[in-house]
Amino acid sequence: MHAGTTDGSQALTRRGIPVDEDLRVLALGSFANRFGAGAVMTTSALFFTRKVGFSATEVALAMSMAAIVGIVVQVPAGHLGDTRGPREVLTRCMVGAALFSAPPAFARSPWVLALLLGVLALFERSAGAVNQGVIAQLATGGRAVLFKAYLRAVTNTALGLGAVFGGLALVVDETWAYVAVFVLNALFTGFAAWNTTRLPHLPPYRRGAGEPRLAVLRDWPYVVIVVITGLFSLHFFVMELGLALYISERTEAPTVMVSVLLVLNTAMVALFQVRMSRRADSVEAGAKALVRGSLWIAAGFAIIALADRGSWWLAVGFLIAGSLVHVVGEMIGSGGQWGLQMGLAPHERQGQYQGFAGLGFSVMAVIGPPIVTFFCVDQGERGWLMLAGIMVAVSLVSVPAAKWALASRERYGVTTHSG
Repeated sequence: MHAGTTDGSQALTRRGIPVDEDLRVLALGSFANRFGAGAVMTTSALFFTRKVGFSATEVALAMSMAAIVGIVVQVPAGHLGDTRGPREVLTRCMVGAALFSAPPAFARSPWVLALLLGVLALFERSAGAVNQGVIAQLATGGRAVLFKAYLRAVTNTALGLGAVFGGLALVVDETWAYVAVFVLNALFTGFAAWNTTRLPHLPPYRRGAGEPRLAVLRDWPYVVIVVITGLFSLHFFVMELGLALYISERTEAPTVMVSVLLVLNTAMVALFQVRMSRRADSVEAGAKALVRGSLWIAAGFAIIALADRGSWWLAVGFLIAGSLVHVVGEMIGSGGQWGLQMGLAPHERQGQYQGFAGLGFSVMAVIGPPIVTFFCVDQGERGWLMLAGIMVAVSLVSVPAAKWALASRERYGVTTHSG
């Protein structure tokens, strides 16, 4: 039996550490990579506007251009990993990400910043797509969803700790401190790149005669599932952007609640994500988890909607209660998304399929901000209730869509996860 396989009876972790050696390597690399990212995310916008002198619009435009690059490269990168060797391609992409993590700190023109962030996104998004395929191939035996849940807890913890380090740079508020954050990210990414060399070699996939190069684009049932999971991911942007704007524009709650609720969410995910994902380890179970998660999310939105009705302490109470209810749905729904996305993908083409699955979230990152601003701020309480209805409706569609996709698997030669 391969080191990454399991018969389903072995525990995923022991004392919080994956039992399987390959999964430990993946977890360590994810922690290192996201620790540096957390530090940069905390400081980059303020550094470029306050120290370099770019306008907020220039920084936002550069980041948007990089996001577009990320959308374009995900599927081809996943396919390249499948056909050229997942581990080898992942290592090269991570090395590229490490080399281009620090240079953006030295950009003194908005266009140079956009170019450097675009190159960085090329390597980071490519690595992300290939890495998702590696995870799906190594976390076998019905453990893919649980290990994704474990990784989410790990990465949330790493982002939080990295944000603390970035916060130190904000306190110092000197150019050298901000640049040090970018250098730190490069060093941690370099470690993560080296760490990938410890993964086992995974044989490349050989396309059959007449088989399309990007078969996922012709797998319409899978395309529909990705559209559904992409729409479902709207709730992440509601809580990351819409909630912050809602607090500052429509409620009496102090703006510090934005940080309080972020820490609360991070802690809950780190503690309970694995437990909340245990019943989503197959396609059918994934669709049902999406529905259960949407009901919790909708309830959370409905509670948050009441935060604009009273004094600051009442608003704070509704915000905390709604956020706690929402994060339960977030964790359950995330398991459902993973169960659908990985369970419907062919094992030997997981890189291509998971790269495509990531497009749902990436596209939502582009179109989501104006959508959540309209509903959460412009519409206020009514908008939050409308969003609640949208989340439930999207999840309900996933049930018949999942059955249709499963029925079509024989046509596309896909073996689904049995859980």
